[in-house]
Amino acid sequence: MDASLLSAATADTFNGNAGEQIAPPLQPPGTDMTGICFRDQLWINSYPLDRNYVFDYFALSPFYDITCNNEILRRRSVHPLDHSQLSKMTGLEYVISDATEPNFFVFRKQKRDGPEKVTPMLTYYILDGSIYQAPQLCTVFAARVVRGRAVYNISNAFSVAASKLETIRQGDAKSQNEPSESKPASETVDLKEVKRVDLILKSLYSKLPPAPPPPPFPEGYVSQEALGEKEEEVGTQGGESQQPQIDPIIDQGPAKRMKF
Repeated sequence: MDASLLSAATADTFNGNAGEQIAPPLQPPGTDMTGICFRDQLWINSYPLDRNYVFDYFALSPFYDITCNNEILRRRSVHPLDHSQLSKMTGLEYVISDATEPNFFVFRKQKRDGPEKVTPMLTYYILDGSIYQAPQLCTVFAARVVRGRAVYNISNAFSVAASKLETIRQGDAKSQNEPSESKPASETVDLKEVKRVDLILKSLYSKLPPAPPPPPFPEGYVSQEALGEKEEEVGTQGGESQQPQIDPIIDQGPAKRMKF
């Protein structure tokens, strides 16, 4: 079977299923669509990815612009990548700029103004059956600049944090090295010193004169100790305790008191 006829047949077969597998893009083809990818596992299992069929697979993706010259050739039953036919036309077209079958293909979208005058626009690549849009050079440079600024700011933040941590660490080390307030140490008792003091006091006591005798009691005074001893002697000898002496004034009643 002719390759152009097969490509037209596969296009008619899979164009109806493409809408079911992936929603139509919100942006028209040609704009920035680097955040999405396309993959149709059913098509990959049914057809091989090579130069003859890879364009039909790419045409199922949302990256494909249906107004291109390749689509016009498909409708004429001509292979869409036929360079001899594309070079005679003007407008948008897709060409394969690089290919490593069956894993890697690079499609370039360009605008043709003549047989030898083309202007590259966008690049797409198919990697192991998944289709991606390659970022533009200005986007890559902008991302690199943003990344460089982010790395610079993060490095500065780490430097500031490290300096502050070093200051805190030095302050902690200085506070640890400063002598703390001396606490009063508990006094310890030296037994040898205590014995030495006792010997000194004993020697001094031995050198002192004896204490004088106590003065005699006044006449008629009887100490409490003598009274206690006398009561004990009387109790042991007589066996009966004597009645206490009666006060002639207090204990004999008012009738026996003298009247004046």
